[in-house]
Amino acid sequence: MAQVMVNFRMDEDLKKNMEQTCKDMGLTLTAAFTMFATKVTREQRIPFEIVADPFYSRTNIERLERAAADANDGRNMSEHELIEV
Repeated sequence: MAQVMVNFRMDEDLKKNMEQTCKDMGLTLTAAFTMFATKVTREQRIPFEIVADPFYSRTNIERLERAAADANDGRNMSEHELIEV
């Protein structure tokens, strides 16, 4: 089977951490991605659960946009005490 080169961009720290994790498991980054691609192809699905972050839901984004517009217009602004954590 012919080999091909696959290139994509990734955060530098994520790549370094992934390489170290793979190394700890006795794998190369290439082997790990090949295993992932093989499993996706066989199962015709991503082999783990992917869940949308509810923060980015349409309803929440609309609420945040309204709040930002109100703040920009000086509406609904009230003072509150800072809470120290």
